[in-house]
Amino acid sequence: MTDVTTDDVKELRDATGLPIMECKKALTEADGDREKAIEILDEQSEKAAAKKAGRDLDDGIIASYIHNNGKVGAMIELLSETDFVARNEDFQELGYEIAMHVAAMNP
Repeated sequence: MTDVTTDDVKELRDATGLPIMECKKALTEADGDREKAIEILDEQSEKAAAKKAGRDLDDGIIASYIHNNGKVGAMIELLSETDFVARNEDFQELGYEIAMHVAAMNP
């Protein structure tokens, strides 16, 4: 079994954005092989996403963007599991940004 250093864990965390303990466990399971650890984390993420796939999304926001000329606009619905998330400023900004990108696509 290979010793996993804190630098190894930090690099993997920076690359994946996943929690430190998950990165450490994946590196330990992969015997320090970073690429294999990423594969392990991908598999775990897919399993976690599959568990959440059937959940009801009962809350969310309607976000819109209208271009300065007033001739182009977009409106989207962005759903979340809780109203707490829907009220979050970052979530609302995400809705606005998505609507802006949809408008820019020139559908």
